[in-house]
Amino acid sequence: MLTPAACDIFVAVTTALVLGGGGVTGIAWELGMIAGLAEQGIDLGSADLVVGTSAGSVVGAQILSGRPIEDLYAEQLADPSHEIAARMGPGALLRFLVATVWPGDARRGRAWLGRAALAARTVPEAGRRRVIEARLRGQSWPERRLLIPAVDAETGEPRTFDRDSGVSLVDAVVASCAVPMVWPPITIGARRYIDGGVRSIANADLAAGADRVVVLAPVTYGLRPAARISTQLASLGRGVRSTVVSPDTEARQAIGSNSLDPAHRAPSARAGRRQSSGAEGAIRAVWSETG
Repeated sequence: MLTPAACDIFVAVTTALVLGGGGVTGIAWELGMIAGLAEQGIDLGSADLVVGTSAGSVVGAQILSGRPIEDLYAEQLADPSHEIAARMGPGALLRFLVATVWPGDARRGRAWLGRAALAARTVPEAGRRRVIEARLRGQSWPERRLLIPAVDAETGEPRTFDRDSGVSLVDAVVASCAVPMVWPPITIGARRYIDGGVRSIANADLAAGADRVVVLAPVTYGLRPAARISTQLASLGRGVRSTVVSPDTEARQAIGSNSLDPAHRAPSARAGRRQSSGAEGAIRAVWSETG
């Protein structure tokens, strides 16, 4: 169970925004969606709680930074030629699948995947950290509550970082974005961490305490029932209003087959913004106090 230190003290939460993982195209699609909704008068950045996993951790930090959403959206449309393209190979995908369906204790499967990630040859940690730091522009933890999950690469134990965890925002985001065998596990203290999406693609159960929850999920898979977004939302309680928005057909085409390819970033952002008008009604019904 994820138990950040800040959760030891009850904090009243009314609205929660859950931002799932999905690579660089997931970042773009989520920011496009959020920008389009803001244009229609729905400010998801006003959430009492934001849960950001992997790509969602980048978006969560950015929208809580105080920077205008239109500026964040415009960055997704910029020339991506300076970005490093990556791909999760067939071997990595197979290992991810095996870890997901590992029988019994899910931590054992995550630890098995983590050991493979520790042994993989990738870019240096320092270089990966500089990429994320540039995206966040040296930002520190926001005042608004932000939870960022990751997974201990050796033990498979999930960990949630927040402003009270003693970990910098950049380190938390880099850890949550450490896709196994694509990017390096990230060292924080004496431990090394991999992608928070290894535990769950969205970690929607971290929105506990909220009574209105909006989930933006570029990817929705979850072979293990406990990792599924629907199961996690059900665990929040019967009185919770929630909605899940994932890419529509047009957005999936824009994202393409490789969510780690920056060349698809701008089309994904535009597709997210276009899709926001179709999702506006369902989101407003949840986000509005009178919905």
